[in-house]
Amino acid sequence: MFEKYTLLSEGFKNVKDDNGQIIGFQVKTQIPYYRGIPLSMVEWIRLSVDGREVDQTNIRFSADGEDYFTLDEMTTVTSIKWEFGQNATIFVEHPGGLSPGPHEIHLSQAIRNAYYPFPIEGRRSRVFDVQ
Repeated sequence: MFEKYTLLSEGFKNVKDDNGQIIGFQVKTQIPYYRGIPLSMVEWIRLSVDGREVDQTNIRFSADGEDYFTLDEMTTVTSIKWEFGQNATIFVEHPGGLSPGPHEIHLSQAIRNAYYPFPIEGRRSRVFDVQ
């Protein structure tokens, strides 16, 4: 139901630091549910690029574009909520970023909530072009 929001068409890019060095890349996503949740209720985020799984330790998540957390840190974040319709950023530490040209990105994410005894998952693949 919410798959079309799992991997948004806008916001994909290589990311530069203050010195202009490319330090990784990012994608934008929305919650795969109709209500907001604290970040601690994100069950998993899995990302692959061109069929290769991204190491979980290289993923950072931000619901607000300011505060970034590792996936391990998110398990304890109860004070920041990811709201329905809010664009979140998934940043991947990857020195040099992605090479120019098309890349297939696959994102799978799941959340827990009080109403279902199983995680709610959103999955989506898209091909993005790095300029």
